[in-house]
Amino acid sequence: MIHVVGPKGQVVIAKDIRAQLGVERGWIALQRIVDDHVEIRLLPPEHRDSLKGRLAPHTTARVAPQDWPDAREQAWGEAAREREAPAAP
Repeated sequence: MIHVVGPKGQVVIAKDIRAQLGVERGWIALQRIVDDHVEIRLLPPEHRDSLKGRLAPHTTARVAPQDWPDAREQAWGEAAREREAPAAP
């Protein structure tokens, strides 16, 4: 594919390449010179979507927000006890 550099020095990334890589508006294009050519690495922006409820299908535990500190302490305590327990032969 051949693309002409525009008057502002811009080059279009072909639609099929963007589609194959999943590139969308707002992605970051990191550029560097490698020998006699330019290498471009495309990075997605940080997500702004809420993750609330994403783990719900994987657990049956339900904790009210006001009970989170106690639930966290209990989980850390259980994890510590598991680490301290001798390994089964």
